[in-house]
Amino acid sequence: MNIEERKKITLSLIDTFNKASRVSLDLRKAGLTKEIKSDNTPVSNGDIEVNKILTNKIQEITSNIPIISEESDSHKLDNNLKNFWLIDPIDGTRDYINNRDEFTLNAALILDKKPSIVIIAAPAKERIFYSYGLSNSYELIDDQEISLINKKKNSHELIAVSYSNELKPEILEIHKKYKITSHQKMKSSLKFCVVAAGEYDGYVAEPRAYEWDIAAGHAILVSSGGTITDFNGNEILYGKEDLKNPSLILKSKNIL
Repeated sequence: MNIEERKKITLSLIDTFNKASRVSLDLRKAGLTKEIKSDNTPVSNGDIEVNKILTNKIQEITSNIPIISEESDSHKLDNNLKNFWLIDPIDGTRDYINNRDEFTLNAALILDKKPSIVIIAAPAKERIFYSYGLSNSYELIDDQEISLINKKKNSHELIAVSYSNELKPEILEIHKKYKITSHQKMKSSLKFCVVAAGEYDGYVAEPRAYEWDIAAGHAILVSSGGTITDFNGNEILYGKEDLKNPSLILKSKNIL
């Protein structure tokens, strides 16, 4: 799939993500119904409805490519997939249910085990990010495509985002290695987007969560000039048997 084909698919999904974003907020305003899944994580009618909107459109435009979604059992046991979609209809469901603003909508097309076409929307923040290839990483602001390539902070202080205010010693050691002086708690794949946009400088996490939580953010970061590896410097690939993430080190272009 060439760059023009990837761009065409990406841009054809923008309206769908905007629609799904509006639906997620409207359903929350009306009052969500929710239940606890077998893995002890919550799911709401908003997750399910957004999943339908995203998967229906993606099936329409790439009908030959399988979809793996957090909120569906389809293809999760297919261990030999190299090309597939990963969807997390609402990343940060607890925040979504509890009227917080950092939840995101995520889709990533994996080609040869690497994320290629990706979109992340943060409905309550009114932000949408996407990428369709190296050096093609953008935020859409007032219908204007703003490249993330050259976006850097004015400050020289290096600040990380983190999933918790209380960090483990091994993570703090990595912060020290890269001269990161403080961290800001943030949920969902929005962490990847703000690092890609140069608003923060890094993110470090031990193995946690699943591939659909990070694939879209991975491509947005790398396409903006940042890097992502595990703690040993290994490349992050997708389609693992259990779909679980390894350890992660994200570095923005401010660190590199």
